[in-house]
Amino acid sequence: MTQPPNDPPQEGFGPPQDPPPGGFGAPTPPPSDPLAKQPPPPTGPPAGGYGTPQPPQPGQPPQDPAYGYPQTPPPPQPGYGFPQGPPPGQPGYPGSPGYQGQPGQPGYPGQPPQPGYGFPQGPPPGQPGMPPQQGYGYPTAPMQPQYLPPQGGNGGKKFGTQAQIIVAAVVAVALIVGAGIWYATGDSGDDKKSEAATSAGADGGDKKGEEGQGGDSGGAEKAPANTTSKVGFQLPQPKVTDVTTVAGSWLTDKAYVKTGVYEIVGYDVAKGTKLWSIPLAGQLCAASRHMSKDYKTAIAFEPARRTAAKKYQSCTQVGVIDMTTGKLLWSKSVVAATNGDEPVRFDEITLSGTTVAAGGTSGGAAFDLNTGAERWKPKVSADRCYDKGYGGGEALAVVRKCGTYDNPQLIIQALNPTTGAPISSYNMPPGVDYANIVSTKPLVVAADVGDTAGDGSGISDFFSIDAATGKLLAKIPAEADKYAGMCRSTEVESCRHLAVGNNRLYIPTEEHDDTNEVLSFDLATGKLTGDNAPSGDRFTMRPLRMDGDDVIVYKEPPYNRGGQIVSIDGKTFKQTLLMDNPSDREIRDAETSFSANYAETLYGEGRMFISETMISKPRQSTLSAKEYLVVSFTTS
Repeated sequence: MTQPPNDPPQEGFGPPQDPPPGGFGAPTPPPSDPLAKQPPPPTGPPAGGYGTPQPPQPGQPPQDPAYGYPQTPPPPQPGYGFPQGPPPGQPGYPGSPGYQGQPGQPGYPGQPPQPGYGFPQGPPPGQPGMPPQQGYGYPTAPMQPQYLPPQGGNGGKKFGTQAQIIVAAVVAVALIVGAGIWYATGDSGDDKKSEAATSAGADGGDKKGEEGQGGDSGGAEKAPANTTSKVGFQLPQPKVTDVTTVAGSWLTDKAYVKTGVYEIVGYDVAKGTKLWSIPLAGQLCAASRHMSKDYKTAIAFEPARRTAAKKYQSCTQVGVIDMTTGKLLWSKSVVAATNGDEPVRFDEITLSGTTVAAGGTSGGAAFDLNTGAERWKPKVSADRCYDKGYGGGEALAVVRKCGTYDNPQLIIQALNPTTGAPISSYNMPPGVDYANIVSTKPLVVAADVGDTAGDGSGISDFFSIDAATGKLLAKIPAEADKYAGMCRSTEVESCRHLAVGNNRLYIPTEEHDDTNEVLSFDLATGKLTGDNAPSGDRFTMRPLRMDGDDVIVYKEPPYNRGGQIVSIDGKTFKQTLLMDNPSDREIRDAETSFSANYAETLYGEGRMFISETMISKPRQSTLSAKEYLVVSFTTS
C-alpha cells in the first residue's frame, strides 16, 4: 500500500496536526499564473519507443536481430500482482485436468491464457490471417492480403468452377445476413464514423493513445467528441493563520460546492463565479461524501469561531445543507444520556437515504435529513460498546467498538437506517484496533490486522461480509508491496483509491517500472478475477468511484504529460478516455501540486475538480508561489 507523507494532517477528533513539510499541497512556484487558459497542444500518434517489436512480413524467414534490435516478445504473462500458476502439465494449469476457471476468464476451458500488459494481442475470433493487434506505442503494420487456404491435398490448385459457385453463394448469404444485423442494431452515419467506432473497439487505440473513445460503457459518463481538456477555473487558497480543515466537495447539476473558511460556497461549474455562500458559526470538522438525489448533504462543525483564548472548539453541531438553494436547512447539537447537559462531540458524519448518522467516542446519533428530528441518540452500553462511526451511501453500516483501549473488540453491523436496529453483526478478528467501511452495499470492510501492513496505509486485509446474515464471505489479503490504497484510522469512512461494484473490489497495484494497473477481486470468493487494466507508460491509476457498472479512474500524470480521466468497463476492463489534461509544464505542475492521498478529486459530465482538504499559513519558502484551493479542467 502507498506510504503516506510523514505526519499527515488528521481530520475529525483531536486538534489538527501540522501538515507535511513544505506546506500541505503547495504547488511548485510558477513564474506566472500557470492556469491562464491556453490552446491544447498538438497531439499525434504515439511513437514507438526503443525496443518496439516489429512484426515479420509474411513469407519472410525471421532474421537474427542485431544488437539493440527489438527481440521477440516472451510468452503471454498475467499482469502485475496476479498470482502465478503452476507450470504446464501440473494440476491447476489452464487446460490441465482439474482446472476450474471462470467463464470468459483466462484459463477457463476453451479459453487461452490472457497476455500481460503490452503483449501483442491475437486476431479476433473468425478473422484468420490478420496480423496481431499491438500494445500502446507499437507501430501498426499495414494490412496484408488475405489468401484462401489450400484445399485438400492439392494446395497449389485453384478452385474449380463448382467450388467457386459454392463460395460465391456463401459470401452472398453472409453479406445479406451481415447487412440485416447492421440494420437491426441501429447503426447510422457514414462509413467513416462506423469505421472509427470499430477500430476504437478493436485495439483500444485512437488519436489519444491507448484508450478507446466511444462505445456503450454502461455508465452515465460518455467520451466527448474532443477529449483534450482546458483549464476551467481556479480558486486561490484563503489566507489563514493556522491549520484549517476545508474537507468536503460536491458536484451538482449546476454547482461545484466546496468548503471554505467558516463557510460553504457554491460555484458555477463552468465559470467558477460564486453562486451562493452558507456561513458557519465555526470551522467545519466533518463532511459526508454522499448526497441525496435532490442535492442535500450533511456536515458537522464547531459552535463558534476559534479565538486566541479558545483555540480549539468541540465539534458538536450537526447540520444539513441544500446545495440547490444554498441554505443551511437545520443544525443542532445533542446530549447523551450519560453526559448530562454537555453536548456530544462527533468525529465524523455520513448520509444514507434520509438518515444522517454521526459517530464519536460518546456513541452515535441519527437525524432525519429533511427535518432534523432525532432518530436515535448517543449511548454507551454497559459493556462499554459505542458506535465509533458509520458508513453510508446505498445502505447504512457501523463500526461498533467494545472492550478496553488495550484490548478492543470491533463489531461490524448492518443497520436499519430508520431505527438503527442491527440487521446483522460480524465480529472482527483479534488484533484489529481500527476498521474502515469501504462499501455498504455490498458490505466491504478494510482493516490492518495486527498492524501487519507496515506501510501506514491502514490496510492488510479486506473483509467481504453478507449484510443480511453477518457471515464472512471472503477475507482478501492485500500485500503492502503489491496493492495500493489508503484508509485513515481516525475515520470509519475514509478509504481512498478503491471502488466496489459488480460484486467486485477494484484496487490499484503499487507503482512499479513507472506504471501500475487496476485489478479486481471477486467478493464472493476473494480471488483475483484475472482482469487487468494497465495505466500506460509512466501513468499511475487511482480509482475514484463507480459509474453504474464502470469504474471512473484518475490517471496521475508523468513528468511530461497532463493527467487523464478514463472509464474502465467493470466487466470487460476496456478503457475509454474521457479527459486528457494539458501537458504544459506550468499547468501540469499546478495539477500535481495536490497530494494524491489527501486531495479530493471529482469528475462528472466532462469536468474535473481537484481540491485541498486542509490548508495552513504559507511558509516563508512558498510566499511567492500561488497556492490553489481548487483547480478544474473541462472538455466542454
